[in-house]
Parts: sequence; structure tokens; C-alpha cells
Amino acid sequence: MASGAGDLPKQHEATQSEKLVIAASSLGTVFEWYDFYLYGLLATIITAQFFSGVNETTGFIFALAAFAAGFAVRPFGALVFGRIGDLVGRKNTFLVTMGIMGLSTFLVGLLPSYASAGVAAPIALVVLRLLQGLALGGEYGGAATYVAEHAPNHRRGLYTSFIQTTATLGLFAALLVVIGVRYAVGEAAFADWGWRVPFLVSIVLLGVSMWIRMQLSESPVFNKMKAEGKISKAPLTEAFAKWGNLKIVIIALVGAVAGQAVVWYTGQFYALFFLEKTLKVDGATTNILTAIALAIATPAFILFGWLSDKIGRKPIILTGCALAALTYFPLFQGLSKAANPALYAAQATAPVSVIADPAECSVQFDPVGRNRFDSTSCDIAKAYLAKAGVSYANVAAAPGSVAQVRIGDRTIASVDTAAISGADRPDAIKAFHGQLKAGLDAVGYPAKADPAAIDKVMVVLILTILVLYVTMVYGPIAALLVELFPTNIRYTSMSLPYHIGNGWFGGFLPTTAFAMVAATGDIYYGLWYPIVVAVITLIAGILFLPETYKRRIDD
Repeated sequence: MASGAGDLPKQHEATQSEKLVIAASSLGTVFEWYDFYLYGLLATIITAQFFSGVNETTGFIFALAAFAAGFAVRPFGALVFGRIGDLVGRKNTFLVTMGIMGLSTFLVGLLPSYASAGVAAPIALVVLRLLQGLALGGEYGGAATYVAEHAPNHRRGLYTSFIQTTATLGLFAALLVVIGVRYAVGEAAFADWGWRVPFLVSIVLLGVSMWIRMQLSESPVFNKMKAEGKISKAPLTEAFAKWGNLKIVIIALVGAVAGQAVVWYTGQFYALFFLEKTLKVDGATTNILTAIALAIATPAFILFGWLSDKIGRKPIILTGCALAALTYFPLFQGLSKAANPALYAAQATAPVSVIADPAECSVQFDPVGRNRFDSTSCDIAKAYLAKAGVSYANVAAAPGSVAQVRIGDRTIASVDTAAISGADRPDAIKAFHGQLKAGLDAVGYPAKADPAAIDKVMVVLILTILVLYVTMVYGPIAALLVELFPTNIRYTSMSLPYHIGNGWFGGFLPTTAFAMVAATGDIYYGLWYPIVVAVITLIAGILFLPETYKRRIDD
């Protein structure tokens, strides 16, 4: 009797300790994702603030590329901080990463714009994004490893799924702050200076998150390994120079994380950019509809984490990849119909084609910002359509012929650049743009989505389905990665495939997809990128990925 009574406080203390571990790790990681994704939410405004020296299409792709810069260095952050985490411990390492992330985000809010500082402004922005990426590269692996090493073996999927909610909750928190500031100061003031506020308030969140994390002690599995003298003296060498472990890293990347990453970024970022940039839904409405979908679907992270403890990690992740690959095209077409029905109807009843000599046509993306896309009749036509967000087909014409734009059954000739030059060309281009606008208006192409015509319920439903795919692939991934690798090199080994997958395959998805759209004129063409990667992961995962949910990680 006495013995049983004496055990109760210990059980209660252990339960409280586990709750503190999950809460503190999760809250800190929510904050880091909040910082990281503020930039993504404000990409359109950041285009105007920092990349106003180039044409609009190039500027937006540049803004997405700066967004992706943070992802590009995440694997390097994983190597640097993963090594430190395996050498000195999980806790202190992710305190350092949090400090770097928080200060970098705060400084973004203080940067001058391109108009006041010239090229120094976008350079400074990219440098801060790189620092954020390095920090995030060390953060996630530390938090996931820390929680997993506190979790009972039979509940590891459930416990780590709380860490998996943090990326979505961070995005959700960023959405709420952006929406709140937008409504408080008004759209014009927000575009001018209000966009800085969400970055600046992050310094307060940094202080709170650091204090919470400092209440934690080191992982018991790491302490046990340290006491037994089993700490790796060269985690990078052991993780990547030995084929046995390197093979698992490659399988984890190709057979799980790459597909998880493209499903994640398609569902939670490409969809958002697609609504605002392609379908011309205003930013505030886009943010609100996305926030509602995130709120509805986020509990499914916990559901699929829990389910992975029952049936395994592999079937849930690969099913999510398969569903995404099969349904992305109809879902995004449905999103177009629901969010901008006038645009959808116009594309169906009066499709647009550019009839031009292929030799005259440039990809509507200029990395150095020098191409004004006004030197050939084809470029003049495509530049207008790209800026207007109008999908078009390409039809080859005879060499040397002047490009034409066919809108339904009407054909409009572009500017003959061989015949018109000098001061007359800008006037001719302006007149041609006027003809195009009138032609598009006549058949119902809208300049922007009509807020009253948006089927908000259907938009939220489609966005929710996209986020549910995210929860399937992402909910169990932390547990899978932790279970694949031994304790002494776990932080290093799991961080690298995670951040190559999410930093490169996922982080470059919006940039790559929009560049594909700009190259082809087809607003849905960019979806081929996540679909192909998801299919590769599905096949590689079925063939090579081991099931891990019954493994012990404390041996």
C-alpha cells in the first residue's frame, strides 16, 4: 500500500516533466517558424520594398528566391549545429539557434528599402535570410531529437507530432499577426511601413521563448550516453563517411523527406502564393482563408502521429505522397474556379494563345534585371500576359513573323519592333497593351478576383484538403527520422536529410514552380515539380524505406 502510494508522485512528476518537455520544445520551435515564415507571407510586399529595380515578374521570383535562400543554407546549419548537438548536448544547441533566428528576424524589420538604400537593401535582406536558415537548420533536429528521447517507445509518434505542429502553428501565428496589423493600420499603411511590425514584435517572443527553454534539462538518452562514454568524437565522419549510415541518410532523403517536403510546401505556401499572385485574390482575404484551413487541419498532425504508433510511419507518409500526386491538378483547378470564377470561366471560353516565332521569345524571368522584355514582339506580348496573370498557350509561327495574341476568336498583332523603334516604341507598346486589356476585358478576364464572387467555403475546403496531405506526410516524419539513426550521431544524421529535403526540394518549390509557369505561360505547369518528386519518393519509399515504429532508440 505504502509502496503504491509512494509511486504516485513519481508518476505524476514524470508526466509533468514530459508535458514540460513537449510544451517548451514546441513553443520555442513555433517561434522560430513564425520568424521564418513571416517573409513568405509578405513576399508580394517585399517584392515592392526590396526588388523594385527590376520588372514585376522578375521581382516576385527574386523575392521568392530570397525566401528560398534561407532554405538553401539549412543543410549547412544542420551540419554545424547537428555536430555541436551530438558533442555537447541537445538543449544548449537549440538555445543558440533560437537566439540567431530571433535577432535576424528583428533586424529585417529595421532594414531600409531599395528606394532609400539601393542594392544594399536586398543584399542585407538575403544575408539575414541566410542567418535564419542556418539557425533553423540546427533547431528542428534538436527539438525533434530532444522530445523523441524523452518519449516512451510506444508513444514516440504521438509525442513528436506536437513538434510537427509547430511549423503550421508558426505559420498560423504569423498569419494572425499579419492580419491583425493589416486591419489595424489599413492596407496602404501596411504596404508602406506596417509590414515591419510583425518582424519587430518577434523580439518579445524571443525573450519569452528563451526563458521557457532555459527551464529544461538535458535529454536523458544523451545523458546516459555521456555517462557511458559513448559520445561520438567525430559525428560528421561517423554519419556521412561510413557507407552503412550514409546509405540510410540517402534512403531517408529520397524515400521519405523529399516527397514530404514538396507536399508540405505545395499545401501551405504554393497554394497561398497561387491564390494571391496568380488568381489575384487580395492579400488579406488570402491570409484569412489560409488561416481558417490551417486551424481546421492542424489537429490531424497529432492524429497521424498517434496513428503511426499503431500502424507504422511508412504507410501514412507514402499514402500522403500518393494522394497529392493524384489530386493536385484537379484541386488547383478547383481552387481557380472557387477563388476567381470569372478568370476560370474566361480561360475556358476564351483561351489565350501567343502565336510567335520561338526564336523571338524569352523566358519571362531575368536574373540580372536588365531585360525589359520590349525588344521583340513576342516578349512584349508575353510580358503583359505574365504580369496580368493570364494563362496562355504557345503556338509556333513562321521565322521573323510578328507575334500575335489570340483571345478566343479575336487576334491582336503585337508591336513590330523591326519597323518601330526609338521614341515611337513606348507609345506603340502602350497602345498594344491597351488593345490587349480591352480584348481581355471583353471576354471576361478580370483584373483581380471579385471578393463577392469568391466561394469561400469551397476555397477553405480545398485548402484544408491540401493541409491534410501535409499532416499525413509530416506528422510521423520526426519519429521516423529519429528511429533511423543511433543516439551518438542522431542529431547530425537526421538533420541533414530533413533539411536537404525541406530546405532544397521544398524551399525552392515556389521559386521553381513560378519560374516554370513564367517559362510556359500555363498557370498549372508548376505543379509538375511537386508531383514528380512525390512519385519518386513513393517508389523509393516502397522499395527501400524500412519501417521503424517498433524500434527502441535508447539502446
